[in-house]
Amino acid sequence: MFSNLNSRTILSVTCAVTGFVIACCLLLYTFIKTDMMNVEVEHTADLADTVVKSTRYAMLKDDREMLSEIVDNIGDQHQVEHVRIFNKKGLIMFSGNEAEINRFIDKSAAGCNECHFSDKPKSRLGTMEQARQFTNENNVDVLAITLPIYNEPDCYSNTACHFHDSKSELLGTLDIGLSQAPLKRTLGLLQTRMIMFSIMVLCLTVSVVYALLYRQVFLPIKHLADFTEKGTDATLEETLPELSGEVARAARTFQSMAERVRILEQKDRIRNTDVASAPPKQDS
Repeated sequence: MFSNLNSRTILSVTCAVTGFVIACCLLLYTFIKTDMMNVEVEHTADLADTVVKSTRYAMLKDDREMLSEIVDNIGDQHQVEHVRIFNKKGLIMFSGNEAEINRFIDKSAAGCNECHFSDKPKSRLGTMEQARQFTNENNVDVLAITLPIYNEPDCYSNTACHFHDSKSELLGTLDIGLSQAPLKRTLGLLQTRMIMFSIMVLCLTVSVVYALLYRQVFLPIKHLADFTEKGTDATLEETLPELSGEVARAARTFQSMAERVRILEQKDRIRNTDVASAPPKQDS
């Protein structure tokens, strides 16, 4: 099947183009996925910051009922898998899931070990360090942000909120997790479209390359092969086909060789004729 030049060349071009397209698409998909994940982390961090600012007034007034209502309303939002506020000891004070209230957070769990891997916990983390990904008990992929709630002058100078002195840097932590299902759907759709795009690029590239090779390489070689297969006499009597470049040079070289071969054959025939017509030698 792949014995002729056309088949071997197209197979090589197809393999090379396929590998190149697949490598480029995988690299592009990786970059896009990373960028989308970073945007999602920033969005979740902004949402967590908004929640902290929204609950600030209730915290300053020590209005636990309002604070609990705010957390419940946020927990009921679409895509929010969990939202909880716990103190610096790890005791959950408010949560969208009432069953979690008054329970302690596992400090060795994902998202907590970033701060608690040493004896002295970290009090400040970057946005990417605050984020974590995991699959919850409902088999849902979650992107969560752990945002510290810092002590500020309004906190320790406010008469309604006087439980913390100015020496306390950290008052508590907000933990909010969003479902990654929308992001997964978007990435799946992107993956499908990139596969379709890769197939289109592959088919178009191979077709164009084959057309160019056929016009510039395969067809001239075919004409050259037909020209050389006609024999010496026919080759000399026929004009050169419309060829160019190295193929035309090869055709002219072959025609010159055929001319020299015909001259040698003619000389050989004349010499044989002379030998045959010469009188036999007389014995002395």
